[in-house]
Amino acid sequence: MFREDIIIDIFSGWRSFLRKCLFRVLRVGPIPSHIAVIMDGNRRYAKKKKIDDMTGYDAGALALLHLIIYCMELGVKYVTAYAFSIDNFRRHPEEVQKIMDLTMESVMLLTWMSKLRLVRVHFAGNLQLLSADIQDAAKRLMESTAGYKNFVLTICICYTCSDEILHAVEESCKEKWDDGIGIMGYDEANDYERLIKVVDIEKHMYMAIAPDPDILIRTGGEYRLSNFLVWQSSCCHLSSLGTVWPEFGVFHLVWVVLDFQQNYRYVAKKKLQL
Repeated sequence: MFREDIIIDIFSGWRSFLRKCLFRVLRVGPIPSHIAVIMDGNRRYAKKKKIDDMTGYDAGALALLHLIIYCMELGVKYVTAYAFSIDNFRRHPEEVQKIMDLTMESVMLLTWMSKLRLVRVHFAGNLQLLSADIQDAAKRLMESTAGYKNFVLTICICYTCSDEILHAVEESCKEKWDDGIGIMGYDEANDYERLIKVVDIEKHMYMAIAPDPDILIRTGGEYRLSNFLVWQSSCCHLSSLGTVWPEFGVFHLVWVVLDFQQNYRYVAKKKLQL
């Protein structure tokens, strides 16, 4: 899919120098800690360019790689990408298999990149729905990068927020039961401890590894969240772009961050009210 020299080229050269100069100006204002993205428009890009769908997905994967590097240079610490929804399993089996093949290739690329830039990689979602080989590769990558703290990349795969909340509630109930609280007889003094609280749910969410996003970007001209980070995005800055995902570039990111900075006081105030 990609060669390692492509990554090295993105990190170096005169384009990288110009980006860093531009980002230095941006850093005069507040910089988001966490950017999440719904990568919409890969198939429309393929249709527009008259190429097959998988080449469109390859272009989308390259666009994500560019975004990761741009965010590192800008000073963003967390990036979360919506790669594959549980609902996407309804697509044609051949397309799903090709996406899974691309996922496996991406894991291999991220394994190399994580060592180059000390990136922590986390996969969020119902990973049991993945094939055994992808599960094993993803778990190895998460374990090998668990100690890295400079930058955290989360890939949401086999994910929906509905499933995430269900998972968190189930794990919270199991934890209460394992602690013996669930089998206690009624006791008013212990009744409060039996309750499932928000803090219990949030610590069992797939996305517990990262703070709530400051910016959620959706490309492709769509305005819906598609069951992505619904719990976490109540106070984040939403940005819908008309461009399809493979065409997302550095100037789109700059525009989104400038828009975030313009509305920063309002968003920050809302977060403090929670």
